[in-house]
Amino acid sequence: MREIDFSDAQKEGKGFQFPGEFEITAIGNANAGLDKHVLALLHGIGLEVLHETLSTKLTLAGNYQSVTVSFVAPSREKYLEAHSTLRADENIRFTM
Repeated sequence: MREIDFSDAQKEGKGFQFPGEFEITAIGNANAGLDKHVLALLHGIGLEVLHETLSTKLTLAGNYQSVTVSFVAPSREKYLEAHSTLRADENIRFTM
């Protein structure tokens, strides 16, 4: 397996570039108020959340909700922290 050198990938226009604007989707329990909860979690770790990008969608059965929002990540570590923080929440099943 080849290890990727991200500095070379960025020079070629591939990979993430920081600081940057990224979109995240959290999927979890529909009755957990995820639209507000996701925003609070991201704010809680010091990220700038772009509120105007917030969108939500319920599954057909209404059991699960997806919440998508964009945020500004100053570093790869903060980007990864956003995913790990949301995934650690008991009402969130996974993130994309």
